[in-house]
Amino acid sequence: MRDQHQKETGNTPARTAGLFAGISRNVFILGVTSFLTDLSSEVIYPLVPLFLTSVLGAPFLVVGLIEGIAESTASTLKVFSGWLSDRMRRRRPLMIIGYGISALSKPLLAAASAWPIVLVLRFGDRLGKGIRGAPRDALIADSCEPECRGRVFGFHRAADTAGAALGALLALAALGLLGERYRTIFLLSAIPAVLGVASLLLVRERVRPHPQQEPPRLSFSQFDHKFKMFLLASAIFALGNSSDAFLILRAKNLGLTAFTAVLAYVIYNLVYAVFSMPAGSLSDRIGRRRLIGAGFAIFALVYLGFALAGSASLIWPLFAVYGLYMALTEGIGKAFAADMAPAHARGTGLGTYQTATGLLTFFSSLIAGLLWDNVGPSAPFLFGAAAALAAAGIMLTAFRTGAPPPGNQG
Repeated sequence: MRDQHQKETGNTPARTAGLFAGISRNVFILGVTSFLTDLSSEVIYPLVPLFLTSVLGAPFLVVGLIEGIAESTASTLKVFSGWLSDRMRRRRPLMIIGYGISALSKPLLAAASAWPIVLVLRFGDRLGKGIRGAPRDALIADSCEPECRGRVFGFHRAADTAGAALGALLALAALGLLGERYRTIFLLSAIPAVLGVASLLLVRERVRPHPQQEPPRLSFSQFDHKFKMFLLASAIFALGNSSDAFLILRAKNLGLTAFTAVLAYVIYNLVYAVFSMPAGSLSDRIGRRRLIGAGFAIFALVYLGFALAGSASLIWPLFAVYGLYMALTEGIGKAFAADMAPAHARGTGLGTYQTATGLLTFFSSLIAGLLWDNVGPSAPFLFGAAAALAAAGIMLTAFRTGAPPPGNQG
């Protein structure tokens, strides 16, 4: 019976041993989907702030406004899409809609003649992300065993980030071949995005049976104290975690060209991709809380480095260490939320976590733009470092009592 259930849900391992041990068919396909989608996104993402400031003449405050609205839109929707996927007892339809909207919005950037148009299109791209994110992560959690959840989410983040690294490399190649012809590059980015949507047709999902518990609600009351403390720490951290666009702009501010600034961003993505799966596996063994707290502390040091850097040579190691912070927090944070959320409300729990952090992304990027324009380029990074240290303190001190949730997370 269990074997039949695994076949129907795509929960059979892709391999029984080695690098892909514990990785189910669904997880593998969703890794391919994210690889292709992030490849498309990252051809565009490091170029958008350059396009806005050098082609459309937008001030830095507008960069923060656009990125803040875009990212907060995505995160605000995640709690609703996660809850809806729990209620529907289906994840894939929402994923197809979300990936499809994002794929459609990207090439339209080529027609943008003013920054408000870029705002609308970035809003559309992140609207799609908001619709797909929590259902996809819930399906990943549904398609693996709890004892290897960190490894599975680490695999997915590695695939996602490998696509991002390749996308940024392609952006570099395009800059080298085409110069700063951003509109042509935006058009070409549609190809992998469409392939990513098509790959979802290979995902297997059956309608989940009605749970014995009451249906999930859009309420904090169904989550325990530790889940809420994790949300608090993550929200404080998010308030200082402004868009990565500001890292690229800071690299240019310190003397890197558009080409070398994007190359530094590639190094960050490569480090992130390489360490995501090992970090996830380590969290399965020693617990997720400590690694997330360490990741927040590393972020604080990196942001302090960006604030105090006096030459462009320091940008390269800072971007590399920034990739390590991401490996220790992004996938592991989702696994931690999935561990603590009730099984019948897993989509709601993951969506709540992503929404709680993402709502503050708007304010963090807006604050960063204001600080940059009115105080100086170092100010956003000093603010971010302080917020990260406060969040690390909560993660390392607030979970000391009570039994740990599944997966040795105490």
